[in-house]
Amino acid sequence: MPDATTALPQQKNIWLSDTALLIYIALATVIAHWITGHQYGFQRDELATLEDARHLDWGFVAYPPITPLFGRLSLILFGTSLAGFRFFAAVAEAVAVILTGLMARQLGGGRAAQLIAAFAALPFCIGGGALMQYVSFDYLCWVSAAYFTVKLLTTEDPRWWLAIGASIGFGMQSKYTMGFFAIGIAAAVVLTDARRFLKSKWLWFGVGLSILIFLPNLLWQVKNHFVSLDFLNHIHARDVRMGRAKNFLPEQLQLTLFGVFVFFRGLYFTLISRDGKRYRMLAWMYLIPLALFLIAKGRAYYLAGAYPMLYAAGGVWIEQWLPRLGGFLRSLLRVVLWTALIADAAIAAAFTLPIAPPNSPWAQHAFKVNGDFREEIGWPELVETVAKIRDSLPAEDRAHLGILVSNYGEAGAINLYGPQYGLPRVISGINSFWQRGYGDPPPQTVIALGQHLDYLQEKFVSCQLVAHSWNRFGIENEETVDHPDIFVCHTLRQPWPEFWKTARHFG
Repeated sequence: MPDATTALPQQKNIWLSDTALLIYIALATVIAHWITGHQYGFQRDELATLEDARHLDWGFVAYPPITPLFGRLSLILFGTSLAGFRFFAAVAEAVAVILTGLMARQLGGGRAAQLIAAFAALPFCIGGGALMQYVSFDYLCWVSAAYFTVKLLTTEDPRWWLAIGASIGFGMQSKYTMGFFAIGIAAAVVLTDARRFLKSKWLWFGVGLSILIFLPNLLWQVKNHFVSLDFLNHIHARDVRMGRAKNFLPEQLQLTLFGVFVFFRGLYFTLISRDGKRYRMLAWMYLIPLALFLIAKGRAYYLAGAYPMLYAAGGVWIEQWLPRLGGFLRSLLRVVLWTALIADAAIAAAFTLPIAPPNSPWAQHAFKVNGDFREEIGWPELVETVAKIRDSLPAEDRAHLGILVSNYGEAGAINLYGPQYGLPRVISGINSFWQRGYGDPPPQTVIALGQHLDYLQEKFVSCQLVAHSWNRFGIENEETVDHPDIFVCHTLRQPWPEFWKTARHFG
């Protein structure tokens, strides 16, 4: 039995273990997100999520329920703190980094392989955790499914299918693109030696568990006439029309940056290398969704969650390959590799974390690269402007006033900041806001935002332009450029129930 003098160093070593280092890296990203997360304001997508978080359900028009659920938890824990609202998204991305490193370990990699994999995953972690969005939770579910697949292939224990099924089920409750990864996993089983698992009851238990977890949202869709399919068809048609999917392959380089070299080594290791034969599933789990997204004209970031498993495999390949080189060349390539991976993290931080003041030269350049920043500016000013318009109206107009908006950013902002001015709840036909109606009794006068004058004149007896959207930094964004006009309109030309039937729209 070891004495106290030998046990003490072993206890200390846990703080420098491979797992500890992965946790430190992940924790550093959470801290970075927390420190910088309050700098600008809520992004327009976050404002919609925040509002949906106050109306929890098993589904929403724009997404499944997981993201609003974590939004509600953040409201309970942190109130409407901006950094607090983004906390769980940052944690989800950080956990994905840890799992990426652990995948490398399961694939046979040592400390170097685990750190290479984790650092390759850092850029998307930094960017994906900067906003409270379904991308973060969807990404974690993809990485979790891949991690448990690696555990399955390493241990040959078919019970890991339960964990894979749970990851798929929660992924479908986060973002429906998980369905593409589920197809990739199924195809990978058929195309590789993993066909042996088709005879295992645990695989089918895993399938059943994934369906069971997804079932509440599926029932919500049935109840709501599969409204999310209408939404997704509209968004997809818009994206194709705007050319957002035409650079799918080149934009994969924006997801991987210099980590692309680690990724290619991982794809080679799992698809071609004899040493990686056991893990052929991973290659097909990447290639099948890649092909599906290309055919379906998906957005580039939809595939982001498929890269960490190949970063892990690439880290293992590099760790095994470097010792075969001569001393000088080995040292040189190590320096180049780590310089590139650290540079990737720095680049991601510079353009996805709100570090610089909005009117600084650095921020102006970052705003050009990352359009999300522009959509975090100006919401308090917009609501203040609406309040001033309300205050300028005659008493009879204020007594029967509504605020009619066209997009979820305006709707979420007014419901968030409006109570301090005594503003009424917003009226909007966008996404899930339409389900919340127009109030009882309905308004007779409305302040209308985000609408074109021709549309308003068609719907109301009279409309008057009264103000424009603005922000104190003079930043051009969707509100100030695309629809800056704010109107006061009187008397709807048709009954509100009839108008509301045609008011629903998606965005």
